[in-house]
Amino acid sequence: MEEKRVVIEAKNLNKVYGEGEATTYALKDVSIKVYEHEFLVILGGSGSGKSTLLNMIGGMDKVDSGEILVNGNDIVKFNDRELTMYRRKEVGFVYQFFNLLNDITVFQNVTLTPGSDKKRALKLLREVGLLDKKDKFPRQLSGGQQQRVAIARALNKDSDILLCDEPTGALDDASGKAVLKLLEGIHNQGKTIVLVTHTKEIAQMADRIITMKNAKVVSDVINKNVIKAEEVEW
Repeated sequence: MEEKRVVIEAKNLNKVYGEGEATTYALKDVSIKVYEHEFLVILGGSGSGKSTLLNMIGGMDKVDSGEILVNGNDIVKFNDRELTMYRRKEVGFVYQFFNLLNDITVFQNVTLTPGSDKKRALKLLREVGLLDKKDKFPRQLSGGQQQRVAIARALNKDSDILLCDEPTGALDDASGKAVLKLLEGIHNQGKTIVLVTHTKEIAQMADRIITMKNAKVVSDVINKNVIKAEEVEW
């Protein structure tokens, strides 16, 4: 069987806050690989380092040491301009608390990123079931609807990698499941998804599960019993 291409490889990442007795590791010698078209979940409790790792991969935080190769390029070596272009073109990011701008419409939020495509934005809003809400403001939508807008915005860059930081964390069960079903469909279209969560049940959707604890990777396993979004209960 042909080996899948590695699209993200983090090597020996370290991130430290404080000095002396106050030293705290956010990441301690963390190494992971993400394969093309994979649905990867990074699982861990609060303070495990999972969101810090995702922020590093997303180019939003800097490591103290280590490498992060994305499609063969070490983004740790990027200058500010190169990082900005990387965030615009190569990765989409979905946040727990949506990060939408409340004083502009849904459509304007989805097309806000430089390089966004207006025709694709309309297509994406249709796909997430919110085309009829395109002229509404985010504050007029439910939490689940706002998260679907945020996913449409992330996908409007047409990047192949989608990074999701606790995307159901601020949602009720029904809205959370709808968002998971949307992500499942996106993955089935060929996108690579890296999803951070503290919820073990959500992790069962993944092709592979990396578990973190105390700023370290403690396990990396292939999920042999992948379940569908509609089967997730938490």
